[in-house]
Amino acid sequence: MNIVVLAAGMGKRMRSDLPKVLHPLAGRPLLGHVVDTARSLAPSRLVIVHGHGAETVREAFPDHDIRWALQSPPRGTGHAVQQAVTELDDASPTLVLYGDVPLTRAATLGALATAAGTDRLALLTVHLDDPAGYGRIVREAGAVRRIVEHKDASEAERSITEVNTGILVAPTPALKRWLAGLTNDNAQGEYYLTDIVAAAVADGVEVVATHPDHVWETLGVNSKRQLAELERVHQHNLAGDLLDAGVHLMDPARIDVRGSLRCGRDVVIDVGCVFEGDVELADGVRIHAHCVVRDSRLGAGTEVLPFCHLESAVVGEQARIGPYARLRPGTELAEHTHVGNFVEFKNTRMAAGSKANHLAYVGDATVGRNVNIGAGTITCNYDGANKHRTVIEDDAFIGSDTQLVAPVTVGRGATLGAGTTLTADAPADKLTISRARQLTIENWQRPVKGKSR
Repeated sequence: MNIVVLAAGMGKRMRSDLPKVLHPLAGRPLLGHVVDTARSLAPSRLVIVHGHGAETVREAFPDHDIRWALQSPPRGTGHAVQQAVTELDDASPTLVLYGDVPLTRAATLGALATAAGTDRLALLTVHLDDPAGYGRIVREAGAVRRIVEHKDASEAERSITEVNTGILVAPTPALKRWLAGLTNDNAQGEYYLTDIVAAAVADGVEVVATHPDHVWETLGVNSKRQLAELERVHQHNLAGDLLDAGVHLMDPARIDVRGSLRCGRDVVIDVGCVFEGDVELADGVRIHAHCVVRDSRLGAGTEVLPFCHLESAVVGEQARIGPYARLRPGTELAEHTHVGNFVEFKNTRMAAGSKANHLAYVGDATVGRNVNIGAGTITCNYDGANKHRTVIEDDAFIGSDTQLVAPVTVGRGATLGAGTTLTADAPADKLTISRARQLTIENWQRPVKGKSR
């Protein structure tokens, strides 16, 4: 089918310079959710009607399968679809979606398309306890005859609870004919897409309606409040999917998934955790409270203690991270490694059994097996212009408060004494120490405030 996505609105109530359809829901633009759903239906033509912030919107979606139509100035939903007609294939029906209605399920749209077939106009409608503001579905003898907008409706029509969602499927040649006949003789002075229903009835085209399983599938975003409300709806749904898959969520109301989260068996996630991008947690992974994990893979049995931040990291099996640890992009930790409290790794590979348990920075480094990195250790990897690499070979012991001035290599089995500043390679299996001689000054007195010496 053809799919037209209306995404030209300014979104004044968002009170933002960002085009409304680019505001994020679960870490992705509202329009991105709609486009993903549209693509899942394998359309022959995908057309986005844009307007406010047109260049910004197009830059956010550079994909070659998208065709663009500009609506400027905006004159209503009917006028918006008119801008797309030259891109539509007459041989296929046309589905109309909205860039600020992100949670409509593909199954719901599939049912709508089936109801439309090749020669019917199919509307997606819902029943609301409070239909104020929505266009009402007017029926006669059970058949849909027209849609009346709230501002144009009579008191009797406003009592109708079945409302239009705006989502529809129509035979494309007829849709083009109906769009050409639209007028703006209404309270808003706009060209309403909903007026094509009366035109279809006048043409003798059957108008049918289907309903989604959930009202939230049809909810749109017009304000930050509505965006926040829909975020919680979406996160509730995602949490439910995780629970159904066997993930143990300590509190399903306190998790945020802003991308793809794949979990093995017996995964436990505590409260306040945020997962961004593409995250994979293998069997038995445990994520403690208030962690942020982005674009990372964690091996089976790994435990991440509270308040950790992982980004573009790969962690092996049975590792232990945190609390308060940070793994930056390029970090690769093998099995049975430990990265403890207030330790930061960046662009570093650490082999099995090694550990840095306290207050360390390890950047641009290769760390071998069974290495101990003492508290306060840092790799001095940046000289102000270029990054340099530190190599620590197997079984080395790095004493506390050591500075490794890269490029430098610590040999296999070497020991660095506490307080060492290493500026040259340390030989294997030997103790290397660089430390000022300790002195005690006799008859020294500490200065007293206000008295000269």
